[in-house]
Amino acid sequence: MAAYFSKLTLVSLLNACPGGVASGLIWGIMALGVYLTFRVLDLADLTVDGSFATGGAVCIMMVLGGVNPQLALIVSFLAGVVAGIITGVLHTTLGIPAILAGILTQISLYSINLNIMGKANQAVNVNQVSFYFTSNAKVLGRTILLVAVVAAVVIAALYWYLGTEQGSAIRATGTNPNMSRAQGINTEGMKIIGLALSNGLVALSGGILSQYQGFADVNMGRGAIVIGLAAVIIGEVLGSLFGKRLNFALRLMFVVLGGVAYYIVYVFVLWLKFPADDMKLLTAIVVAAFLAVPYLKSKSASSFARAAKVSEAAIADYKKEDDHNA
Repeated sequence: MAAYFSKLTLVSLLNACPGGVASGLIWGIMALGVYLTFRVLDLADLTVDGSFATGGAVCIMMVLGGVNPQLALIVSFLAGVVAGIITGVLHTTLGIPAILAGILTQISLYSINLNIMGKANQAVNVNQVSFYFTSNAKVLGRTILLVAVVAAVVIAALYWYLGTEQGSAIRATGTNPNMSRAQGINTEGMKIIGLALSNGLVALSGGILSQYQGFADVNMGRGAIVIGLAAVIIGEVLGSLFGKRLNFALRLMFVVLGGVAYYIVYVFVLWLKFPADDMKLLTAIVVAAFLAVPYLKSKSASSFARAAKVSEAAIADYKKEDDHNA
């Protein structure tokens, strides 16, 4: 045991943290897309596992074709929008449940991504192409700053858009679709727009990640929904520590911070030299733990409140009995 811990140095952990922060910010942008469907629209959308890889595949193939990397990211976003629209149409027009519609699109995107790349993965020679988002340790600080700026711009844009008339209609659709229809809102159209915007952000994140790691893989989105949900839940738990009445912009910010926290935990687990085969299990445990925190917290609070009431009633009964005896 002593020999095991002697191999774990604090320096190696600190050296790995910047990479974890960069990855967390990138996945945090993806988590913003998940937040739109999971919390705002109240839909379970599993398209993200496919649209994330689509964003990466489109970006890398366009860069290999000589397209400007920044323009490739815009096209990646649009590719995700198309994927979201397909899921939305399957759900609203054809009446397929949202979760099944997402699964159908996700399965389809696997073949589409293979056709886009021509094979299971494609890499870019980072020495020949200049990326703003790169894992090169010499400029990792710049990458973190740039991804943070992109995340801030996305948060500001979402905050503004969801405050507009159409954005308010999307939020109303997720809160109470029946009342929204009664108010004349086209709830089906709002669901399609929300799913399109959500998967656009997911694909944008996939495109940034493909530039960051220098390649795209057909399986790079596998488990993305779990990471996205983990970031959302962790962000909400972190936000609850600062008060229950957070405005919408701060909630979005904590979603991104949730992604960073998730990857810091991920880096810590790797630092402990856990087997790579167990990472999915550990991910599930971390997500389950954060999911349980709000429930256990509320249960604990209600238990204390109930105990206080019982104690007050007991004291009142004792006083009455004491007065009667006197």
